Amino acid sequence: MKERERKSVTTTRHGGSSKAAGDKSKQKKAAERREAAGAKPKAATRARNPLLRGARIDPRRIDGTETVVQLIEGTFQAYNSGRLREACQLYAEKMLQKDVTVGLTLTGALTPAGLGMSALIPLIEAGFVDWIISTGANLYHDAHFGLGLAMHRGSPTASDLVLREQGVVRIYDIFFDYDVLLSTDAFFRQVLRLPEFQRVMSSAEFHWLCGKYIAARERALGIGNKSLLSAAYTCGVPVYTSSPGDSSIGMNVAALQLEGYQCIIDPSRDVNETAAIVLHAKRSGGRSAILIMGGGSPKNFALQTEPQIQEVLGIDEKGHDYFLQVTDARPDTGGLSGATPAEAVSWGKIDPDRLPDAVVCYLDSTVALPLITSYALAKRTPRTLKRLYDKRAVLMARLQAEFDKANR
Repeated sequence: MKERERKSVTTTRHGGSSKAAGDKSKQKKAAERREAAGAKPKAATRARNPLLRGARIDPRRIDGTETVVQLIEGTFQAYNSGRLREACQLYAEKMLQKDVTVGLTLTGALTPAGLGMSALIPLIEAGFVDWIISTGANLYHDAHFGLGLAMHRGSPTASDLVLREQGVVRIYDIFFDYDVLLSTDAFFRQVLRLPEFQRVMSSAEFHWLCGKYIAARERALGIGNKSLLSAAYTCGVPVYTSSPGDSSIGMNVAALQLEGYQCIIDPSRDVNETAAIVLHAKRSGGRSAILIMGGGSPKNFALQTEPQIQEVLGIDEKGHDYFLQVTDARPDTGGLSGATPAEAVSWGKIDPDRLPDAVVCYLDSTVALPLITSYALAKRTPRTLKRLYDKRAVLMARLQAEFDKANR
């Protein structure tokens, strides 16, 4: 009896008529009869078996005339190309709906490679990114372009001893003159001495002010919009950094404190402001999405907004609705950069009911981001700018009210 029950389970659990767990001799003979009769391949399996409902792999021929959308939808069939297709579709079809607030995190040297100009600024201007958390290094190197300074393609195999002797700094295969650093430092020290910087502020306020002066420099040079910080300032997109002291910008802030200046970036304000953005997205009848380029501290800072709301502040919430990450980090090493959205559910960071709306693409961000950007701009019309920077006081008032209510 037990043997019959075991066989019954293994031969019926997937549905359909042809199963690997069935009678192998009968299956073999049936296939031979079909072949001998010249019968067409079975076509009804997909309808009967829920595991075979995915689109059939039948890609278009690449002929050089295809658009990015056609390439992604028509030829990115499996493995990490399949995940990239899913990432593009998740972003364009769900995350960019009008009621979704999109947070973007940036790690890795993306802006030195020109991705600020090629991808991030177009996304900001199209209303496809509503708030940002970045490493300070990305924002520092972004400023080079807004100041009219040059970065060059180079070779990763060049001698670093020779580069040092010649006054050339490299980021893998990006080369730039050492004076680029000195000139950028001088710019930041000049603006950081201004009266409006002499106070305690969030990193969003700090970067908004920096963006204002970078935008002014761009206009003076007549170079157009080259800086992510400048674009964020113009479009009202708040830009945070999860570790203000961990970059050359923070180093210059620290140096000016030795001169007696009082520019102080308060991380606690960042924690509460980012939580307020996410809470407002939910409480206003919308949804929250996180687009993660890389991982690291910015990823955690974006995702911790939900534990901050739920666990620390005691406000009833469920987690982010959409999760899209591009990373080269493995999950099994225990690092946050490789942590999966399923793991994030256990922390309350991701709404468990929305886990199907989560994609992890194991790919270099410098490859994925341009493709995601092109796909999104081709598939969606620009959204109205949410201008969250301008609404920070309102968002914080809502967070305060909900905190007071939950902790009476």
